[in-house]
Amino acid sequence: MFSLLLAFTALAGLLLVHGQSVIVPGAPWKDTSGNAIQAHGAGILKVGSTFYWFGEDKSHNSALFKAVSCYTSTDLVNWARQNDALSPIAGTMISTNNVVERPKVIFNSKNSEYVMWFHSDSSNYGAAMVGVATAKTPCGPYTYKGSWKPLGADSRDEGLFQDGSAYLLYASDNNQNFKISQLDSNYYNVTAVVSQMNGATLEAPGIVKRNGVYWLIASHTSGWDPNPNKAFHATSLAGPWSSQADIAPESVRTYYSQNAYDLPLGSNAIYMGDRWRSNLLGSSQYIWYPLDFSSGSPQIVPTDVWSVNLNAGKCFLPRAEHAARVERASTSYEAENGQLGGSSRLLSGSAFSGGTAVGYLGNGGTVTITVQGRGTAQWVSLYIANGDSSWRNTTISVNGGASIVLDQPNTGGGNVVLSIPVQLNLRSGSNTITFGAGQSNYAADLDKIIVY
Repeated sequence: MFSLLLAFTALAGLLLVHGQSVIVPGAPWKDTSGNAIQAHGAGILKVGSTFYWFGEDKSHNSALFKAVSCYTSTDLVNWARQNDALSPIAGTMISTNNVVERPKVIFNSKNSEYVMWFHSDSSNYGAAMVGVATAKTPCGPYTYKGSWKPLGADSRDEGLFQDGSAYLLYASDNNQNFKISQLDSNYYNVTAVVSQMNGATLEAPGIVKRNGVYWLIASHTSGWDPNPNKAFHATSLAGPWSSQADIAPESVRTYYSQNAYDLPLGSNAIYMGDRWRSNLLGSSQYIWYPLDFSSGSPQIVPTDVWSVNLNAGKCFLPRAEHAARVERASTSYEAENGQLGGSSRLLSGSAFSGGTAVGYLGNGGTVTITVQGRGTAQWVSLYIANGDSSWRNTTISVNGGASIVLDQPNTGGGNVVLSIPVQLNLRSGSNTITFGAGQSNYAADLDKIIVY
C-alpha cells in the first residue's frame, strides 16, 4: 500500500500558479477546468501514480441518476474530470428515473478488468439492490451487467474492501442489519455472508486495516441529515466486531458529514465524507479530514486547511504537531473583540472560545473584525453556532466592499460550534471584515474567525 506524509502546510501562499495546494473541508471544490467537482458518495482507486475519484454527479440537484463521474489526480488536490464512467440506459435499473449511488471500483487481476459496484434502486428506494458494471480502463466507460438483491436480501448503502479476496459491505434487511459478503473470483456477485451485525442500522461503510486490525467506519441511518459516524474493530472480517466508538465528538455529528470512503495512507488514513444538502444536492460539499490512528483508534483531526505531501513516504498526523503548525500558520480573532453594530449582542456559552460569541447578527445586527492580511486571497474559517434545524447564511464585506453571502449549516445546537470556510481577498496589512450587514434574516452566531 502506498504511503504519504500529511503535512500541515506553512501556508505561505494558498494557491499554486497552476492549481490548488491545500484541501479545505467544506469549501467549494473546483476541478482543473474551474467547474464544481460532482463526485458525491466517493470511491477512490489508485492505479500507478494516478488517483481516480468516482462519484455521483448531482449537478441537477436530484437523487435520480445523471452519471457516475470520474476524476483523476496525482496529488489528491487538483482533479481533472474525465469521461463519465457510467451513464444512464433507458429501460434499465440505471435509467434517469432510477437511483445510482456510492460507486466503488476495484481491479480484478484474474480478468484484467475494473469492476464497479453501486447502490442500485428505484426512485422511492424500494428496490434496494446492488448494481455491477465492468471496464478495461479505470474511467471506462463501464458496461452495465445488471442489478439484483445480493443473496436475495436488500442492499442499499454499500462499499467494497479488498484483502486478498474482495468483499461487499452493505446495509441490508431494510437497513436494520449490516452485512459483509465475499465476492466471487470475477467480482461479479457475492458468494456468502461472512459477517452480519444484527440491529446495527449502519450505512455509508468503509474499512481500513491497520496492524492486523480491521476498522469499520460507518454512519447510522438518518436520511440526508448527519449523525455521529462510528468505528468498530475486529481481527477478522468475520468478527466478532467491537462495540461502536466515536471518531469525533458526538455533538458535532462528524462535523456535519457522512462517511463516503476511507483512504489508507501510511499508518493513518483520510476520512472522505459528504456534507449533504437535500434541497440542493449539487451544492453538497466534501469534508475530507486526516484520520489519525496514533491513539490506537481512528480519530478525525478537524483541520480547516491542510496539505498533502506525496514525497515523504509516510502519513504523519500527531495532534501536537498539528496544533503547533496551525498556530504558526494562522491568526485567530475573537468575534467579541470586534466592533458590534445595531442589534447584535454578546452571548455566553461553554462551547465558545473564551466563553463568549456574538449573536443576533443580520436583521440589523453586525460585527466588524479587524484582521491582518498578506495582499492575496486567503482562507478564513468562521466558527459558528446555528441551533436551527435549517441552514442560515451571512453577508461578508471586506474593507467596505460589495458583500458576498456564505451559507451556514445547522450545527446541531446553539452551543455546538463548527467551522465554515470562505476565501477572501485581503490587502497587505490591516483589513476590516463585516458580518451580517444588509440582510433581513438572522445569521449564525459567530464565535471567532481564523485567517490562514
